[in-house]
Amino acid sequence: MQQRISAIGCVLTMLALAGALAPAVASTQAPPRSSPQATPPEATRPSDLPRPPSRLPKSPKETARGLDFLLGALKAAPDQESARHVEAQILALWSQSSSDTTLLLMQRVKTATDAKQLDVALKLLDAVLKLHPEYIEGWSRRATLHYMRNDYQRALEDIEQVLSREPRHFGALAGLGVVMQELGDDKRALDAFRKAITINPYLERVQELVKSLTEKVEGRDI
Repeated sequence: MQQRISAIGCVLTMLALAGALAPAVASTQAPPRSSPQATPPEATRPSDLPRPPSRLPKSPKETARGLDFLLGALKAAPDQESARHVEAQILALWSQSSSDTTLLLMQRVKTATDAKQLDVALKLLDAVLKLHPEYIEGWSRRATLHYMRNDYQRALEDIEQVLSREPRHFGALAGLGVVMQELGDDKRALDAFRKAITINPYLERVQELVKSLTEKVEGRDI
């Protein structure tokens, strides 16, 4: 039972975090700065460490360039705190939309989900995806809701939609791993988790799952 609770926590964190973080990130012009005491001298930072942009891009081309940059910054982040700031901006990019209707519906999805009105949230997400089928966060949220309802087949279908649009979506990859683990396919779960941490090395819970599944699937080194 405890293992299932941990798995649910992982998939909810990975797949639904974008919606929770996006409003706060989007309303901020620059990521929070650490205190002077917590910030190492400039000379101690890697010279080639990319820094995240101070605003969210507006055009599709600018979004793509910004995402590439941020994913590079995430991999090169020197510590967990730095990675968390970059990750928040990545999740905000995946959540942004030029459609006010989409954003309004997504806010209602969050309200319904928080109230455990999953049927209502699913109907709202169906409307979002009909209106905006390329909206990654819509597929990601719906995958999470299907998982919460133990509808693993539909969760997998929506995760596939996310990854077909953005193969580097570490949240969807982590979610895929959790679903495959629930279905008893530890080998595919391990593969998905490994891909997730290759893109985002700071997924601590996924790191733990990779370690435990590696021992289970491939055995311990002698």
